[in-house]
Amino acid sequence: MIPQKTYSVDEATKKLESYCAYQERCHKEVTDKLKQMRMIPEAIDQIVVHLINHNFLNELRFAKAFVRGKFRIKKWGKNRLTRELKFRDISAYAIKEALKEINEDDYVETLHELTLKRINQVKEKNVYKKKKKVADYLLYRGWESHLVYEKLSELVK
Repeated sequence: MIPQKTYSVDEATKKLESYCAYQERCHKEVTDKLKQMRMIPEAIDQIVVHLINHNFLNELRFAKAFVRGKFRIKKWGKNRLTRELKFRDISAYAIKEALKEINEDDYVETLHELTLKRINQVKEKNVYKKKKKVADYLLYRGWESHLVYEKLSELVK
């Protein structure tokens, strides 16, 4: 077994500063990283407080960046975004604020484009089966069910 490198609090702090500077991180990712580095709980708390005080770690900033990125690139709906943020132990307040980053018009337009794209991909002759396949796809991506079914009744005849 290869002995794992041990870190002093200062070394770990420097390493985590660059880890957080590289991209936005949530508290959970940082504490998991520190546990991986085999730091003791007191050191973990001390380093996390340092990162927060020096603005390397900011839950609200992370949540907003996460929502913007996943919505723009992966086209996730609000349900999926909320679920993923909760999984990362983000506070309800931060989640609510982050979801405000999505422009309502862009949200509706993205759902429309995604629905049309998926309708064209599904090669099902039976209208009900086609609707179900498209709906399942959109629901998996976290779009609200009432919006999905409204859009499907509008587009699939």
